[in-house]
Amino acid sequence: MKKRFILLNITMGLFLLDCSKDSTSEPIENPMDDPAMLEAYFPPIDSDEWETISLDFLGWDSDAEQPLFNFLEERNTDAFLVLKNGRIVIEKYFGDFTQNDNHVWNSAGKNLTAMTTGIAQSEGFLSLDDVSADYLGAGWSNLTTEQEQNITVWNHLTMTTGLDYTVDDFYCTDPECLTYKNAPGDFWYYHNAPYTLVTDIISNATGMDFKDYFANKIRNKIGMQGLWLKLGFNNNYFSTARSMARYGILNLNEGMWDGEAILTDKNYFAEMTNTSQDLNQAYGYLYWLNGKENYRVPSLEVAFSGKLIPNAPEDLYAGLGANDQKMYVVPSEKLVIIRMGGDSGETFLGPSNFDNELWNLLNAILKR
Repeated sequence: MKKRFILLNITMGLFLLDCSKDSTSEPIENPMDDPAMLEAYFPPIDSDEWETISLDFLGWDSDAEQPLFNFLEERNTDAFLVLKNGRIVIEKYFGDFTQNDNHVWNSAGKNLTAMTTGIAQSEGFLSLDDVSADYLGAGWSNLTTEQEQNITVWNHLTMTTGLDYTVDDFYCTDPECLTYKNAPGDFWYYHNAPYTLVTDIISNATGMDFKDYFANKIRNKIGMQGLWLKLGFNNNYFSTARSMARYGILNLNEGMWDGEAILTDKNYFAEMTNTSQDLNQAYGYLYWLNGKENYRVPSLEVAFSGKLIPNAPEDLYAGLGANDQKMYVVPSEKLVIIRMGGDSGETFLGPSNFDNELWNLLNAILKR
């Protein structure tokens, strides 16, 4: 039986329970002849209402929908959404998973930390050029003081700290686990521990617990629900698929939500969702990027030629997590696509063959 998680707000805090309940709301269907359907849409932050738009109205191939659903079900999917300009086109749940159930984002949640960092910088709490020891304190690693002084916040966001990723536990953030391997910026490797420390950097820079800062600056302003939970060394975000879709809409609109600037620094947003360094062209600030000439993937030291997801649009950028948690954003086509679920059989930490197979089926629907 698949696990479902519900968040309960109890006087003493938030708790995750392994349970589920039926959806209590239905998306609002709007007249398909309304020109406003082609404009950007933001679901209300204080309601379960959400406008929908049909495949027929968009000129998509509805006959290709069932093969997609068959594939998703076969590959252990719990939730799948396709949004066009913010409106729901496809919303499908599998098994006993429902619209109200919560699921872990895994490393797709790294995107949340990246945007929160940009907000902290725009508010003057930190700079990406700052030495991370300014916020983590001297001795946060097993490096010398001089070596620590060469690692910046930017290195943490781009997976270029130079810390040794061959340690027994590359999730471990204890100082004894953080040893020297390369000079910062000399090599790219998907090392989770330096990323995890970004939340401590933000907490110490802002003087506010990271979870609270994130909630105040992003979650509450766009109507997301969910919470961060510490599982071992990892900070993992849990939410419904619709909450991940809300964050996708925020990305599609470059940090704007219904006229309000959530992330005011447009330059940071552009840097975050474009190549951040030459070592892995398919990586921004904790975001995965398609359409580049080469890419690297977690757990491997080699670079590959070609696009990250050949079947997907070139301008796609994404949050990609273990067990194929997916948040795809395609600006040129105003698309946000969400997949949550269990292990699809690929067992990769981020990008996987699942991406390309999924986009092959999506292209049939989109008539791309």
